[in-house]
Amino acid sequence: MSQLVKQIKPIFEKVIEPVIHMFHKLNISPNVLTVLGLVITFFAFYLIVLGHFFSAGIVLTLGSIFDIFDGALARKFDKKSKFGAFLDSVVDRYSDFLPLAGIAFVFKDEPFVFFASLFTIAGSFLVSYTRARAEGLGIECNVGFFERPERLIILIAGLLTGFVETAVVILLIGSHLTAFQRIYHVYKVTKD
Repeated sequence: MSQLVKQIKPIFEKVIEPVIHMFHKLNISPNVLTVLGLVITFFAFYLIVLGHFFSAGIVLTLGSIFDIFDGALARKFDKKSKFGAFLDSVVDRYSDFLPLAGIAFVFKDEPFVFFASLFTIAGSFLVSYTRARAEGLGIECNVGFFERPERLIILIAGLLTGFVETAVVILLIGSHLTAFQRIYHVYKVTKD
């Protein structure tokens, strides 16, 4: 869990507690919220493809909030499951891919931004993969400064302000640096 999330999570979960109780009373499962977040993110992708960056930023924010709701609901009412954790991770990868794929499409005639978007997708996936692979080897890998929440904040800020190209470059550098931090961490832990 990123340092940003550790700081904000308890406060935010207190604020959204009434909404979480409502979902529970309506008997909505965390997995439904996970999938709903993906559907909303797909709509943000569509808005990006149309070039409506500001609207996409708002919709992506909403989709990201649903990504928070699912975990909060699962923890609060003991609805955690292995499949739910798996589904959440898979949906997160789709949610990482869609906005950046939309940006790549919009900037397909600008090679630098197009390829930066593609390599940012790879970097985002590598941040998650390096941690998952390390943990699969029994190595805790909580290092790195550019986890998913930080990447989402940068992306949403870029969409809302119109500085999409700048956001992509920051994401490109930050995601790959984090992946390399994790590779180096595993190297240090395993070299003895």
